[in-house]
Formats: sequence, C-alpha cells, structure tokens
Amino acid sequence: MDIILIIIAALLMFLGIIGSFIPVLPGPLTSWVGLLVLHFTDAIPVDQSFLIITLIIALFIWLLDYIIPALGTKRFGGTRYGMIGTTIGLIVGLLAPIPGGIIIGPFIGALVGELINKSDSRTATKAAFGSFIGFLTSTFIKFVVAVIYLGLYIGILWDYKDALFHL
Repeated sequence: MDIILIIIAALLMFLGIIGSFIPVLPGPLTSWVGLLVLHFTDAIPVDQSFLIITLIIALFIWLLDYIIPALGTKRFGGTRYGMIGTTIGLIVGLLAPIPGGIIIGPFIGALVGELINKSDSRTATKAAFGSFIGFLTSTFIKFVVAVIYLGLYIGILWDYKDALFHL
C-alpha cells in the first residue's frame, strides 16, 4: 500500500509543477497534497508541523497568484478586461500548437482585453505588458515552490529508503 501512496504522491508532485503554468490548477497546493499523501504511508513518518508550515506557504502562494497579476496590471494602468484577457490568452496559448504560446498568449490576451475596453493602443500595450509581467512573476513563484516541494518529497523518500525497500 505504501508504494501506491508514494506513486500517487509523485503524480501529485508533477501535477503541481504542471499546475504552476495552468491557471485552473493550483500548483503548490496540488504539490502539498502530494506531501499529505506521503504522510499517510506507514513507512514514512511526516511531521505534522512540517505539513502545517508547507500548507501555510502553499496557501500564501495561492493568494499571491491572484494578487500579483492584478498588481502588475494596475501598476501599468490596466483594467479588469486586461486581467481577463490575460487568463483567456494563457488558455489559448496553452492549447495552440505554436511555440511560445504560453508566453505570447497572455500578452495578446491582455492587449485585446484592453482594446475591447476602448483603451487607446498605447495604454492597452502598456497595460498588457504589466499584466504579462505580473503573470510571469506569479507563474515563476508557483513553479519554484512546486519544485521545492518536489525536492522535499525526494529528500523524505531518500531519508526513508531503507524502511521502504527493506534494504
């Protein structure tokens, strides 16, 4: 049973990393669930204070994920339309078979959103750039935390490899 839980935890870790780039999947929270699943194995004792601290960090990053792009957009004069456009552009960029779609999509989405809001092209471009910078910053932070959680997962497995594989 422990091996099945370890595999499920590993899948959640990698899903958390992927979730760092996909807006509908909370990356660090998904990775944290992987750490929680690891806690339920018999061979690996995971400290509850460790789980609480990592949960608080994951929740904080989840909140920042909503705040940072909004701050970037507002800082550069954008509106809600730009933020919505960024999200739609990200989804289209992920699904489009073009190289760099995940980077180009949010920028174009924010630009179109601002133009729909009847902003002039200079203001729309500036707001789109701010939204794009906010998106990149938020994505980078989520990715780093998810990778750190993966590293913690691997470290925990390494520490208890003897108990797992009875070496």
